[in-house]
Amino acid sequence: MELFKETCLKCSKLITEAYSTSFTLGIKTLDKKFHMPIYGIYGFVRLADEIVDTFHAYEKRRLLADFKKQTYEAIDSGISLNPVLHAFQWVVKQYSIDREYIEAFLKSMEMDLEDHVYDSALYKDYIYGSAEVVGLMCLKVFCEGDAEMFARLKKPACSLGAAFQKVNFLRDMQSDYKDRGRVYFPKVDYKSFNNSSKAEIEADILQDFEAAYAGIMALPGAARMGVYLAYVYYRQLFRKIQNLPATHILRERVRVPDNRKLALLLGSYLKYRFNVI
Repeated sequence: MELFKETCLKCSKLITEAYSTSFTLGIKTLDKKFHMPIYGIYGFVRLADEIVDTFHAYEKRRLLADFKKQTYEAIDSGISLNPVLHAFQWVVKQYSIDREYIEAFLKSMEMDLEDHVYDSALYKDYIYGSAEVVGLMCLKVFCEGDAEMFARLKKPACSLGAAFQKVNFLRDMQSDYKDRGRVYFPKVDYKSFNNSSKAEIEADILQDFEAAYAGIMALPGAARMGVYLAYVYYRQLFRKIQNLPATHILRERVRVPDNRKLALLLGSYLKYRFNVI
């Protein structure tokens, strides 16, 4: 069983490396003991996200329902022949991840199967389930059973997850609307999106980033560097978006080049080593 578990975790690692260079860089700067658990979480959330975002030629609702059923069966039985789900159920049990977080995440994925017009309440629910709870799952890993630390860092972890997701929404605004018919921001009409509405969204994101920073600095040393790197990367992406007009956001996806990501990694590492973060 140990060989099977390790092989399943490596499958989640492979998925992470294939889908996200930025998160892979962040994970590699965590203490080695956290690598596989975080890969296990990422593999799970990535598969669910792929079902609702890219499997357009298939019955997405049925696929997601099957995935949800298999997830709970894996957690309840302690085994799955789906490598990603077997890896995830191990992380859930090893780090006592609350079932409520899993339910909230899958609920948000189900929301993506519908054509929603997002009001403030629905927007808040979606961000909690799609991003904040993922941060809380990772925080469970980083705290390694320290309940007091988890309670203290829970709110900043939610703020960081929310900031990341809202930046993603801005970055992907064009493809979300044209490919999937979605606009997540409440009271925002894609066709009349302008610099004023963009600035309002950015002010909200900035508040999330500021609320998250103190929590990052309070993380255990074994986790701080990796989370800080993700924070720095998203702040860089956010600054790039801030410096562009709304018309550009509607025209093309904003990216941070790979060489810039590596520079951010080096700069973040040096700051960490010299204790200036």
